[in-house]
Amino acid sequence: MKRRTFLRSSMAAAAAATLPFPQGRPRLFGLYRPPSGGSPDVPAVTGDGREVTLRGGDLADLAARIRGRILLAQDDGYEEARRILNPSFDRRPALIAQVTGAADVRAAVDFARDNGGLLTAVKCGGHSLSGKSTCDRGIMIDLSTFRGVHVDPIRRRARVAGGTLLGQVDHETMSHGLVTPMGTVSHTGAGGLVTGGGFGRLARRWGLSLDNVTAVDVVTADGSFVRANQEEHPDLFWGVRGGGGNFGVVTSFEFQLHPLERRVLAGPIFYPMARAREVLTLYGDYAPVAPDGLQLDLIMVRPPAGGEAMAGFAVCYSGPAGQADGVLAPLRSLGTPMVDGIQGVDYVALQRSGDTDDPRAQGTYTKSGFIEAMTPELMRILVNTFQGHPQRATVLFAQHSGGAINRVLPDATAFPQRNVLANLLCFVDWPFGQDPTEHVRWIQAFWQGVEPHTQGFYVNDLEEAHSADDVGLNYQRNHQRLVAVKNRYDPANLFRLNANVIPTV
Repeated sequence: MKRRTFLRSSMAAAAAATLPFPQGRPRLFGLYRPPSGGSPDVPAVTGDGREVTLRGGDLADLAARIRGRILLAQDDGYEEARRILNPSFDRRPALIAQVTGAADVRAAVDFARDNGGLLTAVKCGGHSLSGKSTCDRGIMIDLSTFRGVHVDPIRRRARVAGGTLLGQVDHETMSHGLVTPMGTVSHTGAGGLVTGGGFGRLARRWGLSLDNVTAVDVVTADGSFVRANQEEHPDLFWGVRGGGGNFGVVTSFEFQLHPLERRVLAGPIFYPMARAREVLTLYGDYAPVAPDGLQLDLIMVRPPAGGEAMAGFAVCYSGPAGQADGVLAPLRSLGTPMVDGIQGVDYVALQRSGDTDDPRAQGTYTKSGFIEAMTPELMRILVNTFQGHPQRATVLFAQHSGGAINRVLPDATAFPQRNVLANLLCFVDWPFGQDPTEHVRWIQAFWQGVEPHTQGFYVNDLEEAHSADDVGLNYQRNHQRLVAVKNRYDPANLFRLNANVIPTV
């Protein structure tokens, strides 16, 4: 271990040894208990794939340095902690550090770096579509025990701990009649969502989640604790907003808050799939000119056997109540819908409404990309080739962009896709344990026709298979600036399980 790390840990262990523990030392090792015959060594891998051995003494030292828990494969709680939302990613980290604050994060990062640069995953809500929040034989830094929200209603600011879920943020801020734009599933982790972008029901009105961040605290690869905002470490502040987890672990966010009436108009409106071309045409015409207060997401769904295929919209209107009828009228212009569930609803309840049917909780495979327009050729492809299957759900979803999102310059943050109409996703969802081969083959063939009409991808929807060139092209003119930030804060690429920006030093 490096001298700095050794001195830190020795001082912590010495202090702990003086404390009165009448029944032993229950907090010293958290959940990790070395056997009487000595601490076990644990095989692991580094980020570049080298085999290493984690010495039992070093593991015990790490456990002594944190208030949280160190979990090894034999420990109670390990099986639950290692899992993420999508059970398809069945991975087994060599150890899991369940942290309780920035000090614990620093200790875990020091350990990963000083042991050869361990393969390092950071888990917040566990929503990663590509499984990047877990790993095999590396270290998982688990933020699920590091959550909390503090609201300052006078300054209209919220301080949010790094592992906090979106539902906690909405609950605390909305109690003051305030809100910051977040995603659409309440058990999403703020860390992953915000550093990658943050589309949601209020983004067209007030920008992406990352556009509302005013400051961050970050533990970087060298174990430093860095405060970043427009004045302090502005390069890191720029990179964290859109560059994902490339530069360290964000232990705290500060968000700008906005006043919002608690009740909004929201719900689905669906037509039979036979009207799909009309639905797509309406979306192509209305979505680009809709007022900022209207979030208009396109949905086409072919359920498994027995379900009726539909095409329509998921709506959230948060603008002036007196304008609601006129804003929503075009959505009802295609005649009587099969489903019209638009009604007044509590915003916090709306944010929880998709929690139970999140496709990432099942077997699922997703393709995605940004579109700048719903062109006639794209509509033709979607209508003619979007097919269902009796043993899966097949869903097409366009997450509305525009409004305040598009009024931010492409280089103002690391997120460059400021000119798009929507984030277009298609996913197939099958019962977990079923052979996915046929379903995956279909969506890959379907997307071959769609992809030429897309412009880059949303890094929060990153597929497991991607190349460094894909990432570079996706960040457009911002890529070289991101490389410079990476070179400064993570030159050895400790944080690589993301849309990875590869350092050049």
